[in-house]
Amino acid sequence: MVQLLDTGNLVVLDHNGTNKNLIWQSFDYPCDTLLPGMRFGKNLVTGLQIFLKSWKSPDDPSIGMYTHRMFTDGYPQHFTCQGQTVLSRVGPWNGLGFSGFPTSTPNSIYSIQNDFNHNGLYNKFELRSSVLARIIVTWDGKTLILHWIERTKKWVVYEDIAVDICSQFARCGPYASCSINKHPPCSCMEGFEPINPKEWGESDWSSGCKHKKPLNCGDGFQKFTGIKVPDTQRSSYNYSMTLGECEMACKRNCLCTAYASLDIRNGGNGCLIWFHELIDIREYDTNQSLYIRMDASDLEAKGRVIIQSVSNEWKRIFIILLSISSVVFFLCALAYACKKKKKRHRMRGRGKWKHDLHISDRSMCLEQLDSIQHFSLRKVANATANFSTSHKIGEGGFGPVYKGVLEDGQEVAVKRLSETSQQGLEEFKNEVVCIAKLQHRNLVKLLGYCIRNSELILIYEYLANKSLDFFLFDETRCFMLDWPKRFQIIHGIARGILYLHQDSRLQIVHRDLKAGNILLDRDMNPKISDFGLARTFIGCDAIAKTKKVVGTYGYIPPEYAVHGHFSVKSDVFSFGVLMLEIISGKKNREFSHEDHSDNLLGHAWRLHNDNKSIELMSACLSITCIVPDVVRSIHVALLCVQNNAEDRPTMLSVFSMLVSESVLPEPKQPAFYTGERCKEIQPPLLSKQYMITNVYAR
Repeated sequence: MVQLLDTGNLVVLDHNGTNKNLIWQSFDYPCDTLLPGMRFGKNLVTGLQIFLKSWKSPDDPSIGMYTHRMFTDGYPQHFTCQGQTVLSRVGPWNGLGFSGFPTSTPNSIYSIQNDFNHNGLYNKFELRSSVLARIIVTWDGKTLILHWIERTKKWVVYEDIAVDICSQFARCGPYASCSINKHPPCSCMEGFEPINPKEWGESDWSSGCKHKKPLNCGDGFQKFTGIKVPDTQRSSYNYSMTLGECEMACKRNCLCTAYASLDIRNGGNGCLIWFHELIDIREYDTNQSLYIRMDASDLEAKGRVIIQSVSNEWKRIFIILLSISSVVFFLCALAYACKKKKKRHRMRGRGKWKHDLHISDRSMCLEQLDSIQHFSLRKVANATANFSTSHKIGEGGFGPVYKGVLEDGQEVAVKRLSETSQQGLEEFKNEVVCIAKLQHRNLVKLLGYCIRNSELILIYEYLANKSLDFFLFDETRCFMLDWPKRFQIIHGIARGILYLHQDSRLQIVHRDLKAGNILLDRDMNPKISDFGLARTFIGCDAIAKTKKVVGTYGYIPPEYAVHGHFSVKSDVFSFGVLMLEIISGKKNREFSHEDHSDNLLGHAWRLHNDNKSIELMSACLSITCIVPDVVRSIHVALLCVQNNAEDRPTMLSVFSMLVSESVLPEPKQPAFYTGERCKEIQPPLLSKQYMITNVYAR
């Protein structure tokens, strides 16, 4: 009897009375695709290996040259291979997921189940939600997790197992670690040195590193944390041993080079031991620890150095504090008094910081903030270790931003007005009042504020992934933003601006939309921040004029930069620039091209007119892009950056165009397009005030 199950498994059954015995099933012989419910690994009884094989080409389903399989020599792990050549490795199962592959940890969409027993060694792919997903090995050797998007009727890439420079197998050679946050990415581990320094100097790290001193059998072990464990093909393992027993087993065997826990849950269980050079190590944000055999004299010397260093440091500190404590205290008090006097004098002259001088102004400000939580300066200082530089995570026009932890354990972002800021009480009140009245998932959430003497402080929710520009313009981190994520970010920003322009109680123009003011939460959802320069419209007002032009060059529309006119169409222009930057991965102001001297807007306009818009797309998106969506997004962005404000669509129209498949109008010439590189706009009237934000990394 042959039956096709709802899972997609074709089975052959043998009827034996009322029983049905399985004779054969298609799930044991996959081609290039692993469906939910399928096992992946090896049957230890029959020797059957279940693995993925690529197609020969995109339209030829015959067996290609790439495979993704489980190697069962040593402790089982996954490899992507081209013939017999290993291209990349997914580290072994550690109880929570695969070592060096954090996306395999539990999530709301899918799970990877581990089933190792005497009958077989398997991993099983299971869905946790209604999302349709599959794992595939492409004809050109990529191992991808795909999701079905019902709106577009297409499969899109959710995850790519090998997405960065450290994914290449054994890139840095033995006893070296790879890190995407370092340049160059390869470095010898502590206690090791390059085997061939000349090759390392030429960026050829394949020879790897060696111990600085020859090993003896009586050596000890040094702990390394936060890494992907090495290749386990020549390792041995035991599920019942503790970590202490694992250490003793490695010490007794002079061939043992390192050991680690099999299962990192609950402090570590099981034992994994290596008997060869340690290859394919990379730094990763994980709790996995590796204990590497080192020369005993090195370990002793390191311990003595640490102890001696700590002892000497305490002696030196004690002598210094004992001898000059009174002098230091006097100087600090004197410096603080001078600083306060100078700061108050400067703020009075600027006419911005008046709550120290006029009680009525301060009372008026506090009345406006009644609905928002007030934090004491002591609580804010404690949360940020007294505004320690180690807690600083960024800086903007208002001042530095610190990461803090409140007494209840809540993480917060603390923005403190700096002494050199061109902003002051007006911008402080403006930001607090604006955000306090806004509630939207794509706007940053204000938790409270602090006013104390000369201190003006804002407390926000903490967003773990910093700002959009942190990923967008970095040649390594940009790979973490695939096209689905970027499209999601574009939609989120559009929803946030639409809320400001139309759906909030007050119509608000942000006036400083840019990549640095888009913060990302743990799931890469965008949140618009920095409302210090925002302005509100009341009633039928549609446009306003100011003598004080604020914002960031590259995002400011021409009518605002030249004449000081701003409206909701000013934000539409900034959003269009931001869209082009998200798609291209290039900054508008810093863009250059070998064939012409246009800025990013002009380059996009040229490509659109030549029907080559897709060439604007960042190379980081070549694998994951959906071409029609990319081209449509560029078209919408060009509509947003048209020279005349009245030609630009409203944010409601922009959002509708992004989520629909309607026919789009042709864009007119973008702003600042002259066929030559756009020069920075200079103020035509020297009497006007200009406050342009500099861009800082968060």
